[in-house]
Amino acid sequence: MRILVITYEYPPVGGGGGHVARDISFELARRGHELTVLTSHYNRLPREETAGNLRVIRVPVLRRMLYKADLSTMAAFVFFGALYGLRLARQWKPDLIHVHFAVPSGPVAWLLERFTGIPYVLTAHLGDVPGGVPEKTERWFRWVFPLSPPIWQRAARVAAVSEHTRQLARARYSVEIQVIPNGVDLEKLDPGRIAVHDPPQIFFAGRFMDQKNPLQVIRTLETLRELRWTCLMAGDGPLKDAAIQEIQRLGLADRFTLPGWVTPEQVNDYMAGSDILFMPSLSEGLPVIGVQSLAMGLCVVASEIGGMLDVVEPGRNGFLIDPSQPQGYRQALFELLSAPSRLLEFRRASREKARDFDICGVASAYEEIFRSVLENDRKGG
Repeated sequence: MRILVITYEYPPVGGGGGHVARDISFELARRGHELTVLTSHYNRLPREETAGNLRVIRVPVLRRMLYKADLSTMAAFVFFGALYGLRLARQWKPDLIHVHFAVPSGPVAWLLERFTGIPYVLTAHLGDVPGGVPEKTERWFRWVFPLSPPIWQRAARVAAVSEHTRQLARARYSVEIQVIPNGVDLEKLDPGRIAVHDPPQIFFAGRFMDQKNPLQVIRTLETLRELRWTCLMAGDGPLKDAAIQEIQRLGLADRFTLPGWVTPEQVNDYMAGSDILFMPSLSEGLPVIGVQSLAMGLCVVASEIGGMLDVVEPGRNGFLIDPSQPQGYRQALFELLSAPSRLLEFRRASREKARDFDICGVASAYEEIFRSVLENDRKGG
């Protein structure tokens, strides 16, 4: 198959959704399919690069930050993505379009389908579903939502990355939606022999913003200062300075490391040196870092929300905490840090749980959808 992948974020640009698009595309290309990824350009990244069956084309959008896109950047992606996409449709002739994010990538796929007839499969992530991340998207969804239903309705098939995302989308759009989780390469992310570090390391990764609740990490660990632990918080964002100030105010500078925005390779290295993923988020779809942490055998302490329910089996590989009862985070971490043998059991259970998210199975699910869409298209259905 020739598959045109449309995603406004793709590594190193953006967050977890872009990594999902990359990992699925890599696996499909490895299986012999030809893929072209249409995504956003940033700074001095190559405008075009090719590796085997996978080609990446980055369109000009004047993006100013790796981890954040504003409305003007998204609008530019719709405009230039459609122009580049029409050219690819004429010259390269893809069989099918796989689009990640109903907004802002969805309008590009919708326009291409209307002008060329090439069917598209939509993968919805939490942030592009109304109500998914209200603190981040509520304002612009007031303007975008009335225009979005046709994007969902014209899709040949729709997938969501978690049951929580599916339910939110079904409440707004009258379409059938299949859950296909974010995947992980279990061979690439292999912790080898799992052992608890001395002292145990707690890991947080994500954008320093209200949704991710990074200050809760610091405030929870301050109540556990009598125990032995270190904490590494990777990422950047508007709350980064506040986090640093809080750490200094509490006298915990020697217990925390904040390296800033890091590459995927660095994230893997940090996970290899960690024992517990701590994610007190206020909203999540199916976070890529959560699935990756399973593969690396990290125990997970997270909020009882969204896609985290798919990642954690409470009492087996971690704990899920009601974010309105933050003392629960302390209790969970206290139990794990006080009992290294139990922490080791949880870590091993996470590695076993990771098999549910094997990228091979995820790619096979998409292959099945793609073949079904193309067969239906040939029959004129």
